[in-house]
Amino acid sequence: RWTICARVTQKGQIRTWSNSRGEGKLFSIELVDESGEIRATAFNDQADKFFPLIELNKVYYFTKGVLKTANKQYTAVKNDYEMTFTNETSVVPCDDAQHLPSVQFEFVSISDLENTPKDSIVDVIGICKSYEDVTKITVKANNREVSKRNVHLMDTSGKLVTATLWGSEAEQFDGSRQPVIAIKGARVSDFGGRSLSVLSSSTVVINPDSPEAFKLRGWYEFDSEGQLLECTSISDVRGGPASGVNTNWKTLFEAKSENLGQGDKADYFSCVGTVVHLRKENCMYQACPSQDCNKKVIDQQNGLYRCEKCDREFPNFKYRMMLLVTIADCLEYQWVTCFQESAEFILGQNAAFLGELKEKNEQAFEEVFQNANFNTYEFRIRVKLETYNDESRIKATAVDVKPVNYREYSKRLIASIRRNAQLG
Repeated sequence: RWTICARVTQKGQIRTWSNSRGEGKLFSIELVDESGEIRATAFNDQADKFFPLIELNKVYYFTKGVLKTANKQYTAVKNDYEMTFTNETSVVPCDDAQHLPSVQFEFVSISDLENTPKDSIVDVIGICKSYEDVTKITVKANNREVSKRNVHLMDTSGKLVTATLWGSEAEQFDGSRQPVIAIKGARVSDFGGRSLSVLSSSTVVINPDSPEAFKLRGWYEFDSEGQLLECTSISDVRGGPASGVNTNWKTLFEAKSENLGQGDKADYFSCVGTVVHLRKENCMYQACPSQDCNKKVIDQQNGLYRCEKCDREFPNFKYRMMLLVTIADCLEYQWVTCFQESAEFILGQNAAFLGELKEKNEQAFEEVFQNANFNTYEFRIRVKLETYNDESRIKATAVDVKPVNYREYSKRLIASIRRNAQLG
């Protein structure tokens, strides 16, 4: 019989498995005391029993577990052994253990990740410069749906990296106040430059109580360098949509003078622009109601609508937006095509409501477009040279439209003024 007093420095989510030998569940934790660290895993009944009882960063007495040789394939914990909970295992809270160390990090600078080998396990810390909405993907291996969210972290190197959160961690994350995020045990990926994936064995700490976090927060909020620094993403060297973050800021004049979109591949840039004209003619169409089809339907004049792509007739349809908008900044203007989500955001109404309004109240429909004029937004724009009827022209498409972050916009303007003053 033995007992250890240790702090929980990592707690994974419950994971399930199913194979030829059966199915089950497990979760793992990492423990630290003055002598070192060890990994512990609970299976099935023990997983159900201990998962709600054990909390991250709390200290417990652990009694009667089975020790075995550690499988280094699944852990980066520096111990040759690991613990498995049994029916006899006991976990009791310890209230007097302030002397025990908390989560230990060995941080790597984000700029150093560019030269870090693929699949390396690293610790990073950064300001959450921005974050994306939660999306759902289906894992092919087990056909299970899982949540994911990309967050974009910057440190004092001025480099920015995309880190992917999964599951409940992705769903519960709140980056609205630009927190400092420390990640222990993230895996380096070479997808789109360099990016990070948070594993089930990783530990994510928001606003950690550590010198590194305090230094980073102070640099970002109070140091002129941190306030004005324009970050460069290492997660998408072309600045495309995979980065999910507006790092390639341009004025419309710069985008045109740099011939963006003239190459073999599309280019992406971000700008702040004001809507000065909306073309309401042919801005929406009747589309196939199938979930994954947006093809225009043909009115059969008998109460049915035919989709040539699906080769079916439907008793209904859905409205889809394809809105042409002219945006302008202080130097230039640009025609931009806005599809469903972007168009709905600019107009402030969903397509279904606008379609009904167009049919029943033309004046109210007109007012929606009038009210949408002269509003200013941040645009993420894709530009690509396209040829139609032997005529080539740049087509600009809005891939994202959102309110202006005036704090960040002001920082960029000040930085631009200072650069121009030095050139002068």
